Amino acid sequence: MKINWGTAIVLVFIGFISFILYFVVRMNTEKKYEHDLVTEGYYKKELAFQNEIDAEKNSKNLENNILIHTTIEGLVISFPKDKNSSDISGMVSLYRPSNKKLDFEIPISLSSSKMIIKDENIIEGRWNIIINWEYNDTSYLFKESFTY
Repeated sequence: MKINWGTAIVLVFIGFISFILYFVVRMNTEKKYEHDLVTEGYYKKELAFQNEIDAEKNSKNLENNILIHTTIEGLVISFPKDKNSSDISGMVSLYRPSNKKLDFEIPISLSSSKMIIKDENIIEGRWNIIINWEYNDTSYLFKESFTY
């Protein structure tokens, strides 16, 4: 059987479309290819954006801001020493851009100016940390990206 050039072009198009559809279906159905790039409640967060800007400005105006570093124990968050640590309240949010199942939040409860997040809670890779804290009815916001 001899195939003319018109039939060959149609067969190539069908093969190419089948190839593309195979990968589209595979990427949408397999769990290992899930990548969440947007946080939950995106629009609700957008409405509170001005409060976030004000809190971030308050944080940048501090003489001593929050410091983050890693040790053998885990991630150490050092709050300003000129603030009374028992009056600091808020939330520490760790956000993993590549997998929202690894995201978690920890409430701030301090006995000293340092807070330690244990090593077993954080796996290697890129993380975004957001520390939303309050001291004497003033809100502060600290954001940073780091690789653990």
